[in-house]
Amino acid sequence: MADVEHRPSNFIRQIIDADLASGKHNAVQTRFPPEPNGFLHIGHAKSICLNFGIAEDYQGQCNLRFDDTNPEKENIDFVNSIQQDVNWLGFAWSGKVRYSSDYFDALHDFAVELVSKGLAYVCFLNNEQMREYRGNLTQPGKNSPTRDTSVEENLALFAKMRAGGFKEGECSLRAKIDMSSSFMCMRDPVIYRVKFAHHHQTGDKWCIYPMYDFTHCISDALEGITHSLCTLEFQDNRRLYDWILDNITINCHPQQIEFSRLNLEFAVMSKRKLQTLVEQKVVTGWDDPRMPTIAGLRRRGYTPASIREFAKRIGVTKQDNVIEMSALEACIREDLDSAAPRAMAVLDPLKVTITNYPADGIEWLDSPNHPKDDSMGSRKLPFGQVVYIDRADFKEEANKKYKRLVLNSDVRLRNAYVIHADEVIKDNDGNITELKCSYLPETLGENPADGRKVRGVIHWVEATNALPAEFRVYDRLFSVANPAAEEDFLTVINPESLLIKQGFAEPSLHTALTEQAYQFEREGYYCADRDSSASKLIFNRTVGLRDSWGNSEQ
Repeated sequence: MADVEHRPSNFIRQIIDADLASGKHNAVQTRFPPEPNGFLHIGHAKSICLNFGIAEDYQGQCNLRFDDTNPEKENIDFVNSIQQDVNWLGFAWSGKVRYSSDYFDALHDFAVELVSKGLAYVCFLNNEQMREYRGNLTQPGKNSPTRDTSVEENLALFAKMRAGGFKEGECSLRAKIDMSSSFMCMRDPVIYRVKFAHHHQTGDKWCIYPMYDFTHCISDALEGITHSLCTLEFQDNRRLYDWILDNITINCHPQQIEFSRLNLEFAVMSKRKLQTLVEQKVVTGWDDPRMPTIAGLRRRGYTPASIREFAKRIGVTKQDNVIEMSALEACIREDLDSAAPRAMAVLDPLKVTITNYPADGIEWLDSPNHPKDDSMGSRKLPFGQVVYIDRADFKEEANKKYKRLVLNSDVRLRNAYVIHADEVIKDNDGNITELKCSYLPETLGENPADGRKVRGVIHWVEATNALPAEFRVYDRLFSVANPAAEEDFLTVINPESLLIKQGFAEPSLHTALTEQAYQFEREGYYCADRDSSASKLIFNRTVGLRDSWGNSEQ
């Protein structure tokens, strides 16, 4: 057994430890089985980290297996995006990529075995009738009229289904279990249905497709999975998982273990709701940086390390809970605080003319790339007569708590000089269009010689070398913590979930790379968007410098 003492334990690890100690298993085999009908989200990331992480820690193996039993909602683009997400998070699956469809022949044979044993039958109830016959939590179900059809006739009917002899919805193959069971999933569940659909892996070979509950447990067993980890909504289905494996001829019986799914504030985790956001163009696509998808988080600037750390912190329990968005944001802030080089960008520019600086003069000032890490080096920033500052960094009048530029007062430009605000220029509507300032030449790296008080430090960009840039300031997509609880979750979209600003960036950012994070001084953490180019820089805000929802910005 691998040394896993340094890893935080949980109830799943305790089960695995006991299984290895008792000799029940001598190795650990897990799997991650996504359905290729959409992009993966942060909840899937928790499952990826759990399944692959356990396999790594116990020196076992983890398969990537696509649950591709519903071809009408699946496509190869989703297959490819899921593989990319798993790799990006830093994990590698064992052997080749697997598909449930790899086992369609075996699954069909196991279904024939159940029919031969009198444990499955062809039912001709439609969906509405089946719901009526199923009963409810207080009333037992009623037997299907064809429940007691002979084995021979059921074998012939199932063969006819396989040959395309029935229309979609005309009939289905059901397991014969117990219509009075207190577990609804055991009331003769459907295990095969007729579906004339082209499959992205098997083409047009099949016109019947197995249901998830039938497919999943058998696929696990065929792959020798030791611990089948799934979320709590499948807890009752464990009875069906075990029933199927107990009643077919197979030499492996994995143990299903359930854990709580990830629920995140200010987000929806339902693939159906996420698809609605995409289809109704509330967002620009599955990888919109406001989406909780792994692709969206990646485009927004989240790192694999931050998501793995988040999964580690929230842990694994059987208790349903809702995780605060600030917990996820804290992980990316901590990661980027040490890893992201600093740069300067002005999102809402206000022109500042330094009247006592030479009109054609440019000097290049040395600026560290990180204030706490000399190994990240430095860069040269141009300084000239005209610079841009952020409009919010100036007030004509302010009290002593305001630590930025005020008329007739002083402020330091980051890694440059102290300037003094002398005059305000306004347009006919009274809007400030320009500041006239003077600089103190002796203050480069030094305090003013006359001992005057400097209010604070602000960021800036020199005008002639400034790079025009678009800044996409992303925030939480919803305005309430639990949008899924609303009657219509689309009514609580945060109208300020995306603010687009046109400003300027320092010239060193002309080679900004996608997925390279920067801390824009006093603004937040940003990364270049995939649509960014040398001719049009586009930056996405990953996260602010502090939690603006829990604490007010200064």
